[in-house]
Amino acid sequence: MNTASNANSAKSTFKEKLIEEAKKALALTLYLGTWFCALAFLAATLLDERPIPLSMFGFALIKAGITAKFLLIGQAIYPIKVDKAHGIVKSLFIESLIYIVIVLGLNYLEAGIDGVIHGKHFLESLESFGQSNPLRLVALSIVYWLIIWPYLMLAGMQLIMGQEHILSLFFGSKNSSDN
Repeated sequence: MNTASNANSAKSTFKEKLIEEAKKALALTLYLGTWFCALAFLAATLLDERPIPLSMFGFALIKAGITAKFLLIGQAIYPIKVDKAHGIVKSLFIESLIYIVIVLGLNYLEAGIDGVIHGKHFLESLESFGQSNPLRLVALSIVYWLIIWPYLMLAGMQLIMGQEHILSLFFGSKNSSDN
């Protein structure tokens, strides 16, 4: 009976972890989706597109989901670690750059696979990522970093303070009485 009990607790633990990861992926997708939709809207207004195509927001949300998946893969490969002695900023700065490299690398891989699916050569598709413009890749990296940095800071605060404390810090305590 003890093994059945252990199997059930391991199963519930796996199920709980899976649900927690799904929540994290959804929250990160919504966060990134908000940014990507805002950037798409900005691009459309800068180009004076009228009417503004709604499909670009769908593509922005799809890209947010893919980027969230890539970022979570990056976190699985290189977990977030915060050294209290160095503080959150110093602890996470190098990690944030590593995550950007991982996300860009996976975006390159995605472009190569997408090219193969559409009948192009893999390397040719890799070269066309970012329209083969190094400055565009630098700009994209900076924007990605500025979007990812607040997320990493929040994740670091959660590691140090705990999720309940962070939620009460941002949204108030559920147990506090109205004043």
